[in-house]
Amino acid sequence: MTGMMVKRYITRLLLSALLLTGSVSAYAVVLKIATIAPDGTAWMKQMRAGAKEIKQLTDGRVIIKYYPGGVMGNDKNVLRKMRIGQLQGGAVTSGSLSGIYPDMTLYGLPFLFSSLQQVDAVRSKMDKGILSTLEKKGYISFGLAEGGFAYLMSDKKLETVDDVRGQKVWIPSGNKVGEVVFKHADISPVPLPVADVMTGLQTGLIDTVITSPIGALALQWHTKIKYVIDVPLTYTSALMVVSKKGFNKVKADDRRIVRRVMGEVFERIDAQNRKDNIEARKALINQGIEFVTLKDSDVEQWHHIGETAMQELENKRGYTQAVYDALMDELQQVQ
Repeated sequence: MTGMMVKRYITRLLLSALLLTGSVSAYAVVLKIATIAPDGTAWMKQMRAGAKEIKQLTDGRVIIKYYPGGVMGNDKNVLRKMRIGQLQGGAVTSGSLSGIYPDMTLYGLPFLFSSLQQVDAVRSKMDKGILSTLEKKGYISFGLAEGGFAYLMSDKKLETVDDVRGQKVWIPSGNKVGEVVFKHADISPVPLPVADVMTGLQTGLIDTVITSPIGALALQWHTKIKYVIDVPLTYTSALMVVSKKGFNKVKADDRRIVRRVMGEVFERIDAQNRKDNIEARKALINQGIEFVTLKDSDVEQWHHIGETAMQELENKRGYTQAVYDALMDELQQVQ
């Protein structure tokens, strides 16, 4: 074989390789997923690891591209972009799905849980059914990830409901549960997107937030607060959802791979968040933030407000009665 023939042979091999590479790329399904979770967090590291494993197991047929840090907007914006096909999915809070499936907000009812034992008992029985119904609404999920208990955190020591009434309390924009609770507490909250909270704390627009210990640290809000009311107001959770339309573009065998891998990812995130919240609480204490224990009478007042709010929410939010009753039955068994 002459030198010219060898050169032509090598050229043909290179062209074949390029064509083969091009064909794989051409048939790859790209799932664009957005979230307000900052890049570099444990949450994002786990999701990126899952995306890498999926790409390997599907030989590049399924590629997950993340848009972290709120670059695609808040949860409401992400869900809107999913509806128009600009995104295929989002890692969002459970509460943001209330307009799609009200039962997704049940775990976040005020003062519903008082211990993690109650949380585990209820979730072990109810997660599967709730997420199965969400799928029937057109949104595929891979499991809930615990956000933890959310507490009132402020720059001032708050011990009574009256104390809180004198504060500028933040709630997420569009958070109907929070609006109802504060209405019954005679508190006028300041609604803001999560991305604007830090600026609000810095400028004095708000001085009190509701979040979990891990949330306070991850979002750096802990630098602007000094006290935490040590009564869990609500239980928070989040999940990654993919539109069924987008997910069905993935071949059936590859869908099974995505479900398995991302299911394992969210089991790890769920378990790790539990540990991280415990450690985050210790970290807040170590940084001089005081967890304030309330008197029994003040705790009872908050719980009364919560019960009144729950009655209104049950009537207005359109919960599935059977699901609501099942949750309450499970809760009664671990009181």
